[in-house]
Amino acid sequence: MKRLLRALPLACLLLILWLVLNDSLSAGHLILGAVIALALALLAPILRPVRARLSHPLTALRLAGHVAADIARSNRDVGLLILRGPRSGARPGFLDIPLRIRDPHGLATLACIVTFTPGTVWAGHDPDSNVLTLHVLDLSDPQGLTRIIQDRYERPLMEIFE
Repeated sequence: MKRLLRALPLACLLLILWLVLNDSLSAGHLILGAVIALALALLAPILRPVRARLSHPLTALRLAGHVAADIARSNRDVGLLILRGPRSGARPGFLDIPLRIRDPHGLATLACIVTFTPGTVWAGHDPDSNVLTLHVLDLSDPQGLTRIIQDRYERPLMEIFE
């Protein structure tokens, strides 16, 4: 019963999504959607064997603030690079950054942060050497960018997830 109650919010969300996508409130769609939504909601935990634990919520809030500020600043910088065009002097390139974080949820969060920030794209991660490869729109300061990724993002994520 407890498992069913935990699955109920996801099942409701999936049912609503089913009804919106089918653009119908007929009894058939309601019943079929409810059965599919409940089955998927009950099976969803099997697909995610490693559970995330948020251990420092204040650190997570502070990190969210840093990320929001960095995204705004990066939007401005990328906009200026685009407006200046070829005379901007932007030097795109790839940058390898050694990481210490190993938690899959922390790595996924770091991937989102990097990809959400304009001008940077997560290009790859080697799990054996734990090296992150980024593609950067303007690689004028590789040491500075490495320091930002490691100090401003990776360190709080390690505190939150490990």
